[in-house]
Amino acid sequence: MRPPRPGRRPTGRFCTRTGRRLSRDAVAQRLSIHVQAAARACPSLLGKSIHPHVLRHCCAMSLLQAGVDTTVIALWLGHAGVRSTDAYVHADMTIKEQALP
Repeated sequence: MRPPRPGRRPTGRFCTRTGRRLSRDAVAQRLSIHVQAAARACPSLLGKSIHPHVLRHCCAMSLLQAGVDTTVIALWLGHAGVRSTDAYVHADMTIKEQALP
């Protein structure tokens, strides 16, 4: 990320050159550009719909598989409560397989 112009503080996680926050559409558009570039080395990406929420979901699943507590994941993702994070636990097949006798 490029630093903001002198005298301006960034207003978001992803900023423009002038330090203003990028819109959701701008983040999605930049992600799309990088996915297209990555698809040259990994052609299986071509048929996939990759958007910012996919990155968020993958991050949450990786944290869960690494043993990070769901309350920490909920806080990190900005969820209002842990119940929102329960969907990741239900989606994780490895956790389901470990629960089997």
